Amino acid sequence: MTDSTYDPYANRIVDKPISNFGAFISVIKCVVGTGVLALPLAFSYAGTILGIILLIAIAFILIHGINIICMVEASRREKVGYTNFPDSMAYCFSQGPKCFRYIAKAAGYVADIVLCIAHYGICVVYIVFVASNVRNALDRYFHIGDIRYYIAIIGILSIPTFCIIHLKYLVPLNFIANLLIYVGFGMIFYYIFQNLPPFTDRSFVGDPLKLPQFFGIALFSISSVGVFLAIEAKMAKPQRFIGWFGVLVIASIVILISYITFGIFGYWRYGEEVKGSLTLNLPDEPVSMAIKIILAIDVFLSFPLSGYVVINIIMTHFWNKSGDLKRAVLKEIILRIGFVLFATINGVAFPNLGPLLSLVGAFSLSLLNLVFPAFMEICLYYPAEFTYGRCKWKLVKDILMISLGLLILIQGTVFSIIDMAVAY
Repeated sequence: MTDSTYDPYANRIVDKPISNFGAFISVIKCVVGTGVLALPLAFSYAGTILGIILLIAIAFILIHGINIICMVEASRREKVGYTNFPDSMAYCFSQGPKCFRYIAKAAGYVADIVLCIAHYGICVVYIVFVASNVRNALDRYFHIGDIRYYIAIIGILSIPTFCIIHLKYLVPLNFIANLLIYVGFGMIFYYIFQNLPPFTDRSFVGDPLKLPQFFGIALFSISSVGVFLAIEAKMAKPQRFIGWFGVLVIASIVILISYITFGIFGYWRYGEEVKGSLTLNLPDEPVSMAIKIILAIDVFLSFPLSGYVVINIIMTHFWNKSGDLKRAVLKEIILRIGFVLFATINGVAFPNLGPLLSLVGAFSLSLLNLVFPAFMEICLYYPAEFTYGRCKWKLVKDILMISLGLLILIQGTVFSIIDMAVAY
């Protein structure tokens, strides 16, 4: 039996910690970004009523998934101050049935790879989003032409902010970005409330065949597992992150209210004509141009936060795992520059925003939010001295989470790839 008196939080040492408020600001920023502007499109897939129900369910599952990633419990059992996600996954698998124990070490590497793919994909989407909105705002004045030129320019301009190494120093940027995006939302509602059609003109329940795309966009919009974990790891009081009144729950409520309001009203106003980013539905006039520029700046400032996860994994889990790498700062900056250039090239190759959003959400975030946490909990409570609860409700719940995650993974990925193939 594990020592339940051991407190990992009391034994955690954090370099350059962030406050609860800094964590709250960072959680809001890492979630509220390009994804929220695609939510009206997601609601066009699911319908108004079903969309609200499913979005609330996804938010609940997200919070639950973060809580059962079990890093605190893994740290308690191993009697260490902090265990990162891949190490926790490897430990949990080592406690499970024999077939899981054989792949425990590999499971940790898989967690790292999927985290990197997820946040790399988010960074590509961010570059494409900023480029799309800047192009829409400036095309009436400067005809540069193909969006790929804009993507290349935005990618290069992202390099200086992406070279900020410590998460603590990104908090001011995140605060400014949060202010900008909510100002932009307020300005968008100026257009949304003009000539609203009857609400009954919109579907209450959408096409069931389109639900995987809804889940893909919604998961992309409402989840950023790697950043959540990075924020928790850098908090001065990490015990305040999870729990009923923790930073994650309070931030999630604010985010959920914002998302439902924006998704419903955006779909209500534009219906089936809504595009991959709502800003692309706005008319070509000065106010809408200002909105696009504001939101583009917001997402531009958000880019370093999402990319932080990938760089942190590469540096701390692989390249500088021992902590004695010579000229580590210089090498990390070179890595960051290379990351931005590679993401930019990827954006140039696939500049279509809608399918890209859905693909990233369906492929990687379904694994991080549903499949991995469920497998971890199953293995963690497998030993004889533990229990899955009355009627094994934890086991049943985890099996349902895995089934849902795999369904979203397969269907969402297939539909997104088909959409991308049609587009190109």
